[in-house]
Amino acid sequence: MAGAVLSHIGGARVVTAGTMVIEGLPMSWRTRRALEELGVTEPAHRSRQLSDADARDADLIVCFETFHVEYVRRTHPEAAMKTATIRRLVRDLPSTSASLGERVGALGLADLELEEWENVEDPAGGELEVIVACAQEVAALVDKLAAAVRS
Repeated sequence: MAGAVLSHIGGARVVTAGTMVIEGLPMSWRTRRALEELGVTEPAHRSRQLSDADARDADLIVCFETFHVEYVRRTHPEAAMKTATIRRLVRDLPSTSASLGERVGALGLADLELEEWENVEDPAGGELEVIVACAQEVAALVDKLAAAVRS
């Protein structure tokens, strides 16, 4: 969801990948419908697993849940210092004239204790209304993250 919303905002190269996915699956009809409610379409989306190259090349790895951050820390420890939940980034990413890499580095993400409030709950398989509400929450977080990254 976040990747689809962010790619429609523009201004950044967005690559989406999951932490435990079956490669090549299309977006669920519920997720597609929820994004359509926001005016966002991603007809070509297919699931992909986070790769070594993704972890190495990313300036920032944005996760929805602390479980995803833990996965990246465990499987791609070299990327731990640039991996955080979207809620943590929205709240803590400093607005300075420093580069994004410097601002992310200042957060000390690799050693930061993960907390329950950071999670965006995954409504996978839930009712459409719940998934639409999640998409709306994600879109609001993405807007805030985009503003924080640009500042």
